[in-house]
Amino acid sequence: MKKKKHVENSQQEYTYYLTEPTGRNFDPEFTPELTPKEMLKLGVFGGHYWYDGIPKEYPKSWFTGVHLSDNKKDKKLNFFGVNASQSHAEWKRKGWIQPQDPHGWFEWYCRYYMGRRSPDDARQIKRWKAIKRHIGAIKKNCKKGDLDCRRRQRQAVLHWAYDPRKI
Repeated sequence: MKKKKHVENSQQEYTYYLTEPTGRNFDPEFTPELTPKEMLKLGVFGGHYWYDGIPKEYPKSWFTGVHLSDNKKDKKLNFFGVNASQSHAEWKRKGWIQPQDPHGWFEWYCRYYMGRRSPDDARQIKRWKAIKRHIGAIKKNCKKGDLDCRRRQRQAVLHWAYDPRKI
């Protein structure tokens, strides 16, 4: 039997348990190239993903040396210096937001990485796999390692834990 660890989080009326070791035992179809910590260090979401403050549920080490924006997204804080994400309101309109992860995919990924497993995993993994089409477009239109080519698409795949520096 797996040991469950209860996690305090900022959401009212939501509790989750960590049932897997951190960073291990992922679905075989889910093979992210970057950890949440690596993504944050590189620069994602304009430094402003959690509009209500950094959640205490994540390790402080994830945020060491990370440049964050206090009040709004700042594209200069993204690795490629461009805005590559839609608004949270648009995510909600498209039905991408679920109550257990009100901040979206990256929140799901952080919790999954820490060891939470949930009924939403299959949907989120399917969404993650769908981003590969952007990697194909980068490969088709750019020379390998040309980080100035398709910077918006490269930033977008970075938001999904793919490493655009390797494309």
